[in-house]
Amino acid sequence: MLKIPQFDIDRSMWIENNRLSGKKLAAEILQKIRMDIAASGMRPGLAAVLAGNDAASNVYVNAKEKDAAENGLYSKVIRLNESVTQEQLLAHIHDLNHDQDIHGILVQLPLPSHLNSREILQAILPEKDADGFHFENIGRLSAGEAGTIACTPLGVMVMLKQCGVPLSGKSCVVLGRSNIVGKPMAALAIAENCTVTVCHSRTIDLEKYIRDADILISATGQRNLFDESIIPDKAIVIDVGMHREGKKLTGDLNFEKFANRVQFVTPVPGGVGPMTRAMLIWNTYNNAVKMKEAERYA
Repeated sequence: MLKIPQFDIDRSMWIENNRLSGKKLAAEILQKIRMDIAASGMRPGLAAVLAGNDAASNVYVNAKEKDAAENGLYSKVIRLNESVTQEQLLAHIHDLNHDQDIHGILVQLPLPSHLNSREILQAILPEKDADGFHFENIGRLSAGEAGTIACTPLGVMVMLKQCGVPLSGKSCVVLGRSNIVGKPMAALAIAENCTVTVCHSRTIDLEKYIRDADILISATGQRNLFDESIIPDKAIVIDVGMHREGKKLTGDLNFEKFANRVQFVTPVPGGVGPMTRAMLIWNTYNNAVKMKEAERYA
């Protein structure tokens, strides 16, 4: 059965006024994971595969490697050149699947255009899938069964649950239908008995749905899709977007138009991003725990 991890963390540690600090909550969660790892005697292992020379991808992988080291995980990064073949990359995945020191595997996206991302992601063993992108894990989420959940929607749901606000029966509007955020986010909200509406670029009368939202989650990757002044005061607003405007980072939404009057809101930066990173560590640790239990009862 699908279960969202919950942590004994006081709201005062990470909520100030109506701001949901994902940065502070992630720090508290990671501290608890470090303590659990130390007590268990395990050393979960996270492997990242990076193909090509994309600058942003390199930054992301370095950050994940740093997060792993700081939180008691063994980390391994496989860096491959732009011309790596499908067969060569799949061979690395095969080796990681059979490496007993590795409990979580991720392939940094996007991959070079000549590679088949779908085949590569599905080559990862579902029980070692750290990103929650394997079809088996996606299917488990859709069926309400336990499995690895994509890091960003999992981080968002952990934030919502840690708020302590009842979710059952609430109107949850998800803006965006990507496989990485929008669709799994909708599935998680359904599992919490929310009434879920997924909106996208073809939605007619978008504003109608936003006006009725108890929970609004924006994961469109676009700004200025609607006038944020229509967001209701009752809403919990989660902004998954990340945009760079000069030296400033912003989300999908124009924060100043609604932030001071809604029930809760995530800032950008410092909201969803740190929770995504924390959930990657959680997924790897949780995979290690499940593998250890499987060995015990084998």
